Amino acid sequence: MPHTKSFSLIAAIDLGSNSFHMVLAKADHGEVRILERLGDKVQLAAGIDDQRMLSEEAMQRGLDCLSRFGQLIQGLPQGAVRIVGTNALREARNRGEFIRRAEAILGHQVDVISGREEARLIYLGVSHSIADTPGRRLVADIGGGSTEFIIGQQFEPLLRESLQMGCVSFTQRYFRDGKVTPARYAQAYTAARLELMGIEQALHKLGWQQAVGASGTIRAVGLAIKGGGLGNGEINIEGLGWLKRRLFKIGETEKLDIDGVKPDRRYIFPAGLAIAEAIFDALDLQRMDHSEGALREGVLYDLLGRHQHEDVRERTLSALAERYHIDLQQAARVEAKAMLALDQVADTWGLDDDWHRDLLQWAARIHEIGLDIAHYHYHKHGAYLIEHSDLAGFSRREQAMLALLVRGHRRNIPREKFAELGEDGDKLLYLCVLLRFAILFHHIRGTQEMPEVKLKAGKRSLDLTFPAGWLEANPLTQADFEQEAGWLARIDFTLKVR
Repeated sequence: MPHTKSFSLIAAIDLGSNSFHMVLAKADHGEVRILERLGDKVQLAAGIDDQRMLSEEAMQRGLDCLSRFGQLIQGLPQGAVRIVGTNALREARNRGEFIRRAEAILGHQVDVISGREEARLIYLGVSHSIADTPGRRLVADIGGGSTEFIIGQQFEPLLRESLQMGCVSFTQRYFRDGKVTPARYAQAYTAARLELMGIEQALHKLGWQQAVGASGTIRAVGLAIKGGGLGNGEINIEGLGWLKRRLFKIGETEKLDIDGVKPDRRYIFPAGLAIAEAIFDALDLQRMDHSEGALREGVLYDLLGRHQHEDVRERTLSALAERYHIDLQQAARVEAKAMLALDQVADTWGLDDDWHRDLLQWAARIHEIGLDIAHYHYHKHGAYLIEHSDLAGFSRREQAMLALLVRGHRRNIPREKFAELGEDGDKLLYLCVLLRFAILFHHIRGTQEMPEVKLKAGKRSLDLTFPAGWLEANPLTQADFEQEAGWLARIDFTLKVR
């Protein structure tokens, strides 16, 4: 399990396609008390061109915003801050450049998360922010580039979906010049309905008792309806119809002077309204309430859980092991040996961060996942499953690193893939060597008593010392490690066994 840490202050930053948000909070006995909230309309998604490249101007808007955020988290230790990127960074082909510059400003890692992981965190934030009512709830979050849907009960999401529609991307497509006509609005509405067709049946099948919206768009539409005297901040059918007629009458986003719609939201409001109306019609909704809690609050509670042994990633891997029929006893033997090996070499190889221990544990636990597909090249099958599955709690980078460890746990090590990760790749290569050692050590699956082995690490070497005479008496293990020395020599790594 990950090491437990207690942070007096924790922070979450949400790099959304429309807005960047940050919350700073005090963690006390499993509860979160918000101290600061910051937000800025960066509109990152508006800076993505047809080649899916993020413009320098959009990057700079984001980095300027993060410079302001950074002042509040200066001095916070590693692990106390989590930064997540959503649809715009999922889409941008040059996201690596932006992430590198953002990390230099903030001093903390940026994780790009999948749409379904975003949905899980949104639901967590909503669940902690509204009354715990019985029955199921539908949660919808209209973002700048994607819209997430979740059906859940209490704190457990039962269904998570993410669709490629958002108020910034739809504005760029249908209302770029600020003109609002019934024909253009109908195009946006129809596009949203088409996106919804893929999931509406599954949502209806599960059903819900309450519908909750969790975004600035939902809040703005609700407040505009309230301004018209047709509600108390919720979205309802009558209010949507009135708001749409008002929008057509005004005809231009620049002249959009409606109570509840802030000036910085006018430009993207028509697209957000079209998506909201499409959701109401597709899901036969009469009412949708608003929740202040959303992605950033969900990230806070998820962060808190990681440091209190409630890490959802542990549950995810347990479910994965069950689904792919992993030999749990063998996995436990390999994990225990890998951890003992890590303790002996951690100082020399600089493997002293929590993520080093976590990744090695996780990889040991699921390294045989690919056997459920086929024995031939099962390490490659396993890596593919890990990299391309929706794994709750994991960022895309974590999945890629975990997949790389599983890919490299036997036969040839893909050195160039480790090199692509820079300094982290060097650490990951060390972890891969330790994982391979633990697997070879338990090649004979628990049927014989295994000895104590001493490990001594050098910069590009590992010395293994077995008890005198043991290897000669166990020629299969001796042959395994002789062959392993050959595999490691291919990556300029020396393994000595005595």
